[in-house]
Amino acid sequence: MLAAHLAALYWPRVDIQGPVTWTDKVVHVLLFLAPTLAGLLAGVRPAYVVGLLALHAPVSELVQHYFLPNRSGDPWDAVADLCGVVLGVTSVMVGRALRR
Repeated sequence: MLAAHLAALYWPRVDIQGPVTWTDKVVHVLLFLAPTLAGLLAGVRPAYVVGLLALHAPVSELVQHYFLPNRSGDPWDAVADLCGVVLGVTSVMVGRALRR
């Protein structure tokens, strides 16, 4: 899963036919939702999971913008990434509360 996450964010070239739509943002949410859920459900300290992924969201967009010539960083992608982290944390918290 980590390899797919990193490949999606750092692949040197992404060819998208037609205009980029809201589906791009859904992909970003899912790219950060999955590792958040995986880390939290695996028992990694929430501060580590959330901190690392919250830092990775804007850094990945900056890397795309400045270091990958065929990619462009988008601040709204970073917002979607952070929404994925929040959704992952919320899902785990609600799931644990419902099991009690």
